[in-house]
Amino acid sequence: MGTESGGASAGEDHLNVLQISHCYYPPFLDCSRQYAALFKGTGIKVTTVYLTGEPDAEVERATASDEVIFLGYKSKDVSGLKLGAIRKIRQIVAEKEFRFCIAHRAKPTYVALLATRLPVISVRHNFGDFDRYGRRLLVNLFRKRLLLLGVSNAVRDEMRARLPHWLHEQIETLYNRIDVEAVQAELLDRQDARVQLGLPADAWVVGNVGRLHHDKDQATLIRGFAKALPQLPANSLLLIMGSGPLEQALKNLVVELGVTDKVVFAGQVPNGRRYFRAFDVFALTSDHEPFGMVLLEAMAAGLPIICSDSGGGAEVVQGVGLLFALSDAGALADRLLETAGYGTEWDPLPMQQRLVEHFTDHAVQLRFRQMPFVAGLLAARARF
Repeated sequence: MGTESGGASAGEDHLNVLQISHCYYPPFLDCSRQYAALFKGTGIKVTTVYLTGEPDAEVERATASDEVIFLGYKSKDVSGLKLGAIRKIRQIVAEKEFRFCIAHRAKPTYVALLATRLPVISVRHNFGDFDRYGRRLLVNLFRKRLLLLGVSNAVRDEMRARLPHWLHEQIETLYNRIDVEAVQAELLDRQDARVQLGLPADAWVVGNVGRLHHDKDQATLIRGFAKALPQLPANSLLLIMGSGPLEQALKNLVVELGVTDKVVFAGQVPNGRRYFRAFDVFALTSDHEPFGMVLLEAMAAGLPIICSDSGGGAEVVQGVGLLFALSDAGALADRLLETAGYGTEWDPLPMQQRLVEHFTDHAVQLRFRQMPFVAGLLAARARF
């Protein structure tokens, strides 16, 4: 077990919150940071526990918690009953007085419920979490001390449908968010980003970032781009950043459509959001996206955004992005032509205002503390 100093013992004059994450691999390191940031400036201390992964100083820094504990398990070690993880969480809780626990996804929620008697805020990042009967049974058993948070209204509404007897105030939405200033500070300017990605300075570039997987539906993106290409600027390119099991199939589709010289597969690019200003427009074609953190990063870069009308992504860009019907390559082509006509008329200000008002740590902190479940836990904390 590795720790970062900064925690406090029971009896000190502040409130302690326990956060449990399965791992610190993207995007869950930032998810842990997001929830630790909810308590910034409140006097509330956050201890974050990673069930898997070795101690890492950079992860400790980026988690932004008062204490970080690495249990060091391998993923296979926390399958099944997870008895070892439950014992260790019990030890941590015995050493410090915690008011409640935040648990990300199913396994950490399972561990938190069985290892402690704390109220648990369970953050759900995916669709289908309660398709399994066993998961529904577990949360129903501990319903009195659970708040379920979906990362979008779409995820929330699916959970409410799977758990119809729960009060709506026990299944809420809390959007993901970013540190806008930190993300913008990382951005390369347009010229440098294009040089590093090997893109021509004068190209009109459609960008896409995501795993090459059926859920991300880059096949529709490629078909829509190919359909629009004859009417797009002559120097148009589609750049797809990411890797995954469909890479060869997508490359075959590019050949089939005769656009080999117009589509660039950049592969997995470390910290890819740094390069977003290389794009002229960002397109997300996902099938039933739970949220779409990449959309927030594109908004921070000031890009026009095209997004499929399925899942949480449409909520993120509501009123400021262009939507198209899921899997409709023709509709996507029309949206690409629309953005190609923006030229110097594009104004990113409304999009960035929406980003600041709905998807920042400060904006979400206000929403979080107003939830009846949370307000009840923190009723004595006037500073929060």
